[in-house]
Amino acid sequence: MRIVSIEIKSNFKVTISILIQFYFYTTMQGTIKKLTDKNFGFITAEGQDKELFFHANELDGVEFDQLQEGDTVSFEVSDTPKGPAAVKVSKV
Repeated sequence: MRIVSIEIKSNFKVTISILIQFYFYTTMQGTIKKLTDKNFGFITAEGQDKELFFHANELDGVEFDQLQEGDTVSFEVSDTPKGPAAVKVSKV
């Protein structure tokens, strides 16, 4: 999360807290936090506290059974109806 300050006129200052997410063209890195026996898991992105969901269908160049908790992965973030999720997940 980043704090963005916008200055309007000379003395009026508005500070807006926004979450800046790069959904397109940005690859992030993180760590596999948890894997389940139902072909999905959770990734903790570098510099963020919130975990991202991922499904085995979103793996790129690696099979689900090749992943282990603690592995470093790269991924992109996609906005889904249930919230942000990791897509194009690959092992680093």
